[in-house]
Amino acid sequence: MASNKSSSGSNRIMVPEARAAMDKFKMEAASEVGVNLKKGYNGSLTSREAGSIGGQMVKKMIQSYENKLSGSGEE
Repeated sequence: MASNKSSSGSNRIMVPEARAAMDKFKMEAASEVGVNLKKGYNGSLTSREAGSIGGQMVKKMIQSYENKLSGSGEE
């Protein structure tokens, strides 16, 4: 099995200024799927809850991208 040296830091935000926007986006996604997410450490979340937040974020990113491709401008 080949090793990937960059995998240890693969979920780091590359642009530090984007952290606040990503945190806000995550809180909005959590609210939309009914998960009580608090600022800071959320170690009590179940895998299902964490996955639903991530899934909602991906869904919204895909919708935004598709809207931009179609030229509708709605996000």
